[in-house]
Amino acid sequence: MGGPTFVDVCAGAGGLALGLEQAGFAPRLLLDDDFDAVTTLRANRPHWNVLRTDLLDFDPAEHPESHDVDLLAAGLPRVKSSATVGRSETGTEEQLLEATVYLTHAIRPRAVIIENVPDLAHSDRYQRVRDFAEAELDHLGYEFSWFVVNAVDFGVPQNRKQGVFVAVERQWAKAFQPPAPTVLQPVTVGSALEHSMAARGWPDAARWAAQADQPAPTLVGGSKNRGGADLGPTGAKRKWATMGVNAHTVGNEVPGPDFVWDPQLGRDNMVKITVEQAALLQDFPASWEITGRKTARYRQVGHATPPPVGRALGLALAEALDAERATPAAG
Repeated sequence: MGGPTFVDVCAGAGGLALGLEQAGFAPRLLLDDDFDAVTTLRANRPHWNVLRTDLLDFDPAEHPESHDVDLLAAGLPRVKSSATVGRSETGTEEQLLEATVYLTHAIRPRAVIIENVPDLAHSDRYQRVRDFAEAELDHLGYEFSWFVVNAVDFGVPQNRKQGVFVAVERQWAKAFQPPAPTVLQPVTVGSALEHSMAARGWPDAARWAAQADQPAPTLVGGSKNRGGADLGPTGAKRKWATMGVNAHTVGNEVPGPDFVWDPQLGRDNMVKITVEQAALLQDFPASWEITGRKTARYRQVGHATPPPVGRALGLALAEALDAERATPAAG
């Protein structure tokens, strides 16, 4: 018997899918509506079945390969709470979450993972969303887990909390446990990026890395409606500044041999993180090619689920599904 299979919707740059692959899952179908993201997926995994389409337009009846899979996975755009929904331009984020839940009716996976904002797991602001998901899936025979994971606990050099919804078919749901941390000490920005900072002969890479002695703040991909790329909101920019990084932009290349690093002189004398380095801070393999123009590439990276988080979730689910295979069905 082969390994477990999955469908990944809103697959983006492939962080969640890559992590699931590392956990032994085989993709049957990945879909996304973004041209650059689809190009990224195809560039790195030509053998994957990647479909460019909007989830809201996806008809599983036209794609029988999406049926009878072990897992439906979705790293969705961040939903708005009831407190902020008035500032949402379209409400698309919540529509995509609902579409993922409805898709479960059609393809009937043995498990579902939806990854989103941390507050989705426990905040009263998202109670309506949780109630909807549970009401739709309860009568199909699923039980639910809502929990928060932090990527830094899985070796990712970034404090990145994610809310996770897991639904598992009821008779086997007790076999699933949320993944436990895999590292005791966080990986720092300096240790993750020192080698790449020195790639063009910058002699101060080690001195900079010694100051960048903590994990990164959460990388934020931003919206297509925003301007150019930066590393996140004001608080994150301040955190980056303590590590001698100019977070108001994304760099085109790492420092050269003549770059003078002196944060006291202002932003021009701070290093800039490149898209490739941002991908390392998400713990993508260095070989993973992100396609498109700079802002589009950074947006893909910032929106991604770090692959080690996907791997940890996949291993936890695989253990539960293995328990299912090993246990005779009742009746």
